[in-house]
Amino acid sequence: MTPHIRIQCEAFDLNDEVEALGHGRSDIGAVASFVGQVRGDDGLTALTIEHYPGMTEREIARHVDDATRRWPLLGITVIHRIGRLLPGAPIVLVATAAAHRGPAFAACEFLMDYLKTRAPFWKQEERGDQHTWVEARASDGEAARRWKP
Repeated sequence: MTPHIRIQCEAFDLNDEVEALGHGRSDIGAVASFVGQVRGDDGLTALTIEHYPGMTEREIARHVDDATRRWPLLGITVIHRIGRLLPGAPIVLVATAAAHRGPAFAACEFLMDYLKTRAPFWKQEERGDQHTWVEARASDGEAARRWKP
């Protein structure tokens, strides 16, 4: 299995990505996916996401490898967008494929918890003329701690 990891400015199509994940495969019985979107609450007008090219992909690949050691996965796609995104725009896609739903769900949640807490992305919220860097949320850290060995 070769995981697909992409950092990109362009939007992605969930259906196309899920189809590509299982294309030509008859051993996949479950695909779990998560799509995160920009919320427009509290007057948010845009979210700008930055990353460290090269390092970001390596770090995500390291955690994808960890997921494949923990669960019997048959496919993984991780797409994270960068740049200036407007409310309602998709930010991230994690899709995991397995023979059964349990490993697919668990691995998808594990990878999202990592992306929310440890992946080298920086987010800046824009509200009119105000720009604020997003701080880590304690609840995201708590969710990620359950995966520690």
